[in-house]
Amino acid sequence: MKNKMKVLVIGSGGREHALVWKLSQSPCVDKIICAPGNGGTAGGSKCQNVNIKATDIPALVELADREQFDLTVPGPEAPLVAGIVDQWPDGLRIWGPNAYAASLEGSKIFAKKALNRFGIPTAQWIEFDNHDKAKSWLAVQDEDGQVVKADGLTGGKGAIVCDDRIQTSQAIDQMSSFGDAGKRFIIEKRLYGREASLFLLCSGNGQIIPLQTAQDYKRAGDGDTGLNTGGMGGYSPASHLTPKMITAIISKLRPMIAEVGFIGFLYVGLMLTDVGWFILEFNVRMGDPETQVVLPRLQTDLAQLLYALSGRKRWSEGLSWTSQAAVTVVMTSGGYPGDYKTGYVITGLDRVQEMAPGAIVFHAGTKWVDGQILTNGGRVLNVTAIGDDIAEARKIAYAAAVPISWEDVNYRNDIAKSI
Repeated sequence: MKNKMKVLVIGSGGREHALVWKLSQSPCVDKIICAPGNGGTAGGSKCQNVNIKATDIPALVELADREQFDLTVPGPEAPLVAGIVDQWPDGLRIWGPNAYAASLEGSKIFAKKALNRFGIPTAQWIEFDNHDKAKSWLAVQDEDGQVVKADGLTGGKGAIVCDDRIQTSQAIDQMSSFGDAGKRFIIEKRLYGREASLFLLCSGNGQIIPLQTAQDYKRAGDGDTGLNTGGMGGYSPASHLTPKMITAIISKLRPMIAEVGFIGFLYVGLMLTDVGWFILEFNVRMGDPETQVVLPRLQTDLAQLLYALSGRKRWSEGLSWTSQAAVTVVMTSGGYPGDYKTGYVITGLDRVQEMAPGAIVFHAGTKWVDGQILTNGGRVLNVTAIGDDIAEARKIAYAAAVPISWEDVNYRNDIAKSI
């Protein structure tokens, strides 16, 4: 065990606020720095923000060298894919994969080839680097229903689900809008079923620890309508992903994880179909907003857990979880995921506990200016609640959202409604 830990959390979203919130609960953590952080991570007795972007690896390395952090936890994918782990100062613990292993998220083609190499179920796919060749291939296909995915990082916007060949052709054209990330792309067979999210802790010494299950909502509008987003809400647990399935998935993934040498959080995006489960994608970090419903249910000391695993030590104590459920509702700027305005004053945060005792508001796109919290992004707040079951947690979360307001605020009204 490590006492008086100094921790660095990298990132500025709701996931990073949830990580700071959970890490700060450890009696072993003395100080947390969040780079660059947001309006939520700026407060608290243990945490302070530093104005360094998550992608500014040289500045982060310099900060780590100076501060000698006991543990660093990168939140978003971009610094991991860019190789922050490879460049980290020797002797300092950082929880995440090196650049090669991070290619599981950084390149859809890399991930698909790895899945195929180890015989892990995934949708049939084909890669392209030329729009005309892709459309020629599409013209001779017998089936409608494809998904077009940019190969590189696109902030969650690079996967376009298509109902017919007209939409697929349009999606091929859209790949150009993603710049270098869309120069190569894949077209895969569309799968139908129920999506599920599985999170794994991969220690690098062969130990793979599953976290509790969660499910998010990607579409912007009620009834799963509108554009795909980074996530409009979520709940945990997701009972449709059973322990038997989790065991089978880990067994299939274990050789691949060992070959790429993966260390860190591994998100496994799944589709549960009538003929079995298929892997849709990987993220090499915790999901957002799934982190905001998983961590409130975790009773194990997260700081000690990640400190041990980042030092390649086995964790023999197991993980402790509350039996209660969690729901989070993402409050966004009007227009998100398209064009939106920022800089609006957020009111009502001081009334949340009055309306919904025990609710947690994780900040995402916010900042402090002259003593006020302003909107500073598309996804602004994650209003989260714990309850005896999902229905109760949902009721509390929506009650907590009622007093919170700013100009052109928006959120879905059906998160976890039919669970």
